[in-house]
Amino acid sequence: MAKYRPSKRARPNPMALLQQMQEQLAEAQQQLAEETVTGTAGGGAVAVVLTGDQKCVSVTIDPELLAEGDAEMLQDLLVSAFNNAQEAAQKLSEERLGGITQGLSGLGLPF
Repeated sequence: MAKYRPSKRARPNPMALLQQMQEQLAEAQQQLAEETVTGTAGGGAVAVVLTGDQKCVSVTIDPELLAEGDAEMLQDLLVSAFNNAQEAAQKLSEERLGGITQGLSGLGLPF
């Protein structure tokens, strides 16, 4: 019966791979903080701009909406525009970070 002999090929160091992924993740997060997405509502009458890490940068309201004096409609449009922007920021984050975080499962770590 033949004895089992482990391969002599160098095996990747899980800690080195984890360190590399951590660096890639930090870089991707920095890039996300610099990118912006815009959510709109009311045909563009209200626009909310968020960074990729979901920080609000600006809110733009068409002055005609203010002249109408309908506070409830403006509130609804703001909520809708913010939610649209947040959804776009989440999608951007998944695109940028997805490949990096998926690599963690291949390391056999307990989380």
